[in-house]
Amino acid sequence: MDRKKFISSIAMFSVAGLAAGTLVASAAEKIVGAEDVPAGKTLVVYYSYSGNTKSLAGKIAEKTAGTLFEIVPEKTYPKEYNKCVDQAKEEIRKGFHPALKSVPANIADYDVIFVGSPNWWGTYAPPIATLLDKPEFANKTIVPFFTHGGGGIQNCESDMHKQCKKSKFLKALTISGGSVGSARTQKRVEEWLSEIGLTKR
Repeated sequence: MDRKKFISSIAMFSVAGLAAGTLVASAAEKIVGAEDVPAGKTLVVYYSYSGNTKSLAGKIAEKTAGTLFEIVPEKTYPKEYNKCVDQAKEEIRKGFHPALKSVPANIADYDVIFVGSPNWWGTYAPPIATLLDKPEFANKTIVPFFTHGGGGIQNCESDMHKQCKKSKFLKALTISGGSVGSARTQKRVEEWLSEIGLTKR
């Protein structure tokens, strides 16, 4: 698949979303401070379409000594980018949560769970919505991270707060998909993890 075309399609996803605005402000009230983070096991779980979110997840897992787990839907998204755009738009519009091939074992054993996704149509990808339906996420500390094609975070963070009303949250990270492999992104990841108190212990 043409990576440039894919990145353009992700930008289309982002532009289609509504600006997060006051939703992000209200969601921020649920964000806990670094001093409240439990010193326990860490899970880094993500869905990736083009590989950008996978790369970012790997950086986070390396710096936190977290367990890395990729979410894969039972029915994979079309490789042809226009078809993927259309399918994602329809699924998000309908609130569809696709079946998953597998989910992390023993989610209850983890204290902190990083959850990563690309920005699709202003929110996170439907496979992540399916994952977050699991009751084991209640009362966990969730740390969101997102990649995007130009639209930034939009409603990704605030929608996750709405879906996981009983969870605690730490500050989200948002990275442009095209810059994931850069030294600048590596530095941003390290600074972010230090800020939220989740570097290797």
